[in-house]
Amino acid sequence: TNVVYVTGEQFANEFIDASRTQNGQSFTKLRRKYRKADVLLVDDVQFISGKEKTVEEEGVNTVLPDKKTEVTVVPLKRQTFYHELVSNGKMKAAEEAALNFETGGVVAKIYVKNGTRVKKNQPLAELDPFLLQNKTAQAADALAKAKLELQDVLIGQGYAVGDTASVPADVMRLAKVKSGYDQALYQYEIARYEEEHATLRAPFDGVVANLFAKPYNRVSTADAFCTVIGSNRMEVDFTVLENELPLIKQGDKVTVSPYANPGAKYEGRISEINPLVDEKGMVNVKATVASRGELFSGMNVRVKVRRELPDQLVIPKSALVLRSGKQVVFTLKNDMAIWNYVQTQLENSDSYTLVGEEIKEGDLVIATGNVNLAHEAPVTVVEETK
Repeated sequence: TNVVYVTGEQFANEFIDASRTQNGQSFTKLRRKYRKADVLLVDDVQFISGKEKTVEEEGVNTVLPDKKTEVTVVPLKRQTFYHELVSNGKMKAAEEAALNFETGGVVAKIYVKNGTRVKKNQPLAELDPFLLQNKTAQAADALAKAKLELQDVLIGQGYAVGDTASVPADVMRLAKVKSGYDQALYQYEIARYEEEHATLRAPFDGVVANLFAKPYNRVSTADAFCTVIGSNRMEVDFTVLENELPLIKQGDKVTVSPYANPGAKYEGRISEINPLVDEKGMVNVKATVASRGELFSGMNVRVKVRRELPDQLVIPKSALVLRSGKQVVFTLKNDMAIWNYVQTQLENSDSYTLVGEEIKEGDLVIATGNVNLAHEAPVTVVEETK
């Protein structure tokens, strides 16, 4: 038994394709396919139900709807297309510094907490100054003694006190080594530096994070005391497919929306495109975003790259329908819907661009009411969009 299964849409489309070719062989082949069937199963037969009128062409009847379908149309014209490339990204601060004290010690005061916004050079915390001050004083005494030793060495070699200008450089170098002056000076400068840096300060405007220390506890130079994250500029890292790479360039505008607050939008521009494609066919891209202090490092966001492409044939997304897996756009001609195979190239949230010569600028494209249309189906225009 020869059983043929076909959907109502496929059945109608095969008739339409045969009628459009205007080739008798196409109809012969179609008749042979279905006349050989012992059993014909048509799924979704409602797709062709209610279509009582037919148009006879070369002995074959093409099924057309009895009632005119109401449609809206839009004239096809060349215009600027705003291409949107959508990706997922993660926010990262353009400036971020993990801060630690230059010397170990006991924390005397902490002036901030996590989330505190700070200005450049604002004090964050300070160590107990007692030991550091004493270390500086001891280093100052050692330096004074070394100066006296240096003078004794120079006097012993016949040079007058304070007349260092007449001392040859090699003699002065040996005298400083013998007296321990250079070593004492080095120790004093280190002690002063550590005392001056006993107060930890913000390196730039930002917000404090990762602060876990408490007053009166000892801190180490090896561990970060806190992190300051810059609040003026944020960066977003995201990826694009390698075939999308020609569609973006440095300086293109981006719009960032946090998943935690989809209604919020932040503008920025692409700052870097990594010229390497990874094993998954992805390219890393970075954009600088003005966060207004509302975005946080590590935040997951949705990224849209928007680029203006002039002189494109643009149709609304609603104008495109699929017939047997092929892209079809209906145009209006003599109050009938004309079936056109098309090829789309780019898309954004509401439009496609077209390539090819199937339909041309000035044609009236059926934008709505096209879901169940057939070729040369009678239609009534209820609205025309300019």
